[in-house]
Amino acid sequence: MVLRNYWMLLIWPLTVGLFLNVIIPKTLVTVEGKSEYRWGKFSAFLLVVPYIVWAGYRTDWFGDTPVYRMAFYEAASSLSALPAYAASQTKDTGFYVLSSFFKIFISSSSVVFFLAIAAFQMFCIMKTYRKYSSDYWMSIFLFIISTDYLSYMHNGMRQFIAVCGIFACFGWIVKKEYFKTIILILLLSTIHQTALMMIPIIFIIQGRAFNKRTMILTVLTIIVIIGINQFTSILEVALKDTQYSDTLTNDVWKQSGGTNVLRVIVYSVPMIFSLIGKKYIDEANNPIINICVNCSVVTSLLYLVSMVTSGIFIGRLPIYTSLTSYILLPWLIEHMFEKKSAFLVEMMMYGFYFLFFYYQMHFAWGAL
Repeated sequence: MVLRNYWMLLIWPLTVGLFLNVIIPKTLVTVEGKSEYRWGKFSAFLLVVPYIVWAGYRTDWFGDTPVYRMAFYEAASSLSALPAYAASQTKDTGFYVLSSFFKIFISSSSVVFFLAIAAFQMFCIMKTYRKYSSDYWMSIFLFIISTDYLSYMHNGMRQFIAVCGIFACFGWIVKKEYFKTIILILLLSTIHQTALMMIPIIFIIQGRAFNKRTMILTVLTIIVIIGINQFTSILEVALKDTQYSDTLTNDVWKQSGGTNVLRVIVYSVPMIFSLIGKKYIDEANNPIINICVNCSVVTSLLYLVSMVTSGIFIGRLPIYTSLTSYILLPWLIEHMFEKKSAFLVEMMMYGFYFLFFYYQMHFAWGAL
């Protein structure tokens, strides 16, 4: 059950996944008033089961796993100990209270705890891609081959709980149900406070693709990059009375450097494709795709800022919007190209993502 050969991350969807994609009949569902064919619930779940298991049984070798495991062991073991334990936490108290409840009422095994969190995260991803992506298999495969799966389900687990909770309610954002969305974001911010950044973003990404709000955000980002020293000073003042008050002065910020330029390029591809295919996006005027395009703009801009600041702190923020890129890319390929050309573009896309996967896994992480 422990993932020892990381090639299995790709072998599973390229074998069993493709078999399911071809053999299992699709289900006709209604998506925003339109009838669409989607994967059935069982086959969609079967595709992601190994990723839940591998995340649950992951070893302490990868990322923040040993930190989370130790935190779970240190969580309160009884209700009487919970108040004092909760009071001792200086940030993201909701996560530690949740960990304590799980330990008290469900299991004291860190493996079971990791399995439960992985199941929640993958359910949110499965639910959203199954409903909103025109190609569920491609969306899941891109999530894996982009290394987002390892980066967050095996590493940034706490933040990814907040990310997945918001992503599961993507339909609320599409329907502009702001009150419910903001309440959810506030709750999830007790798990990871970075979730609060989504409050302004849910308004920025509304409307047509590349609208005035996203253009203004682009200009502001360029200004930030040009005046990065002034931006850092402003950020330090803004964080002064928060749990991240020492972010700009601690060793992690100083030593981490900016996000690798290759990662910035890879995560900017959906936005670049969208610019090239803007005519098709405007003609369709699909509210789901419009939001995904605007999310791709936000993703690219955040990565640009992280490239000149901190890859560890700023570089982890784009995950809140980058997951929608795996809804956007299948749609763009389907609508921008004729069938033969679409196949060629799709193969080229997989080839470039594979090169990025190998670079990240072999050279950056030493996992292959």
